[in-house]
Amino acid sequence: MDKRTIIGMVEAGEPLIQEAIAALRQYHEAQAAGLAPDQVERLRLIAESAFQAVTDYQLYVLGHQPLTRH
Repeated sequence: MDKRTIIGMVEAGEPLIQEAIAALRQYHEAQAAGLAPDQVERLRLIAESAFQAVTDYQLYVLGHQPLTRH
């Protein structure tokens, strides 16, 4: 697919989406397994960060500035 089209650029972000979903799955599995709270929190932060990267990429593709974090 031509990566210069909007659809092509969004599809190029698919690996980011897959990584974010995998991170969320790991977080939920850790919760269900009863891992230590600090380990569960670490995985939650990783998943949150992964989904923020997806959002930032999609905003970039659409020509919008990603939101700044404070």
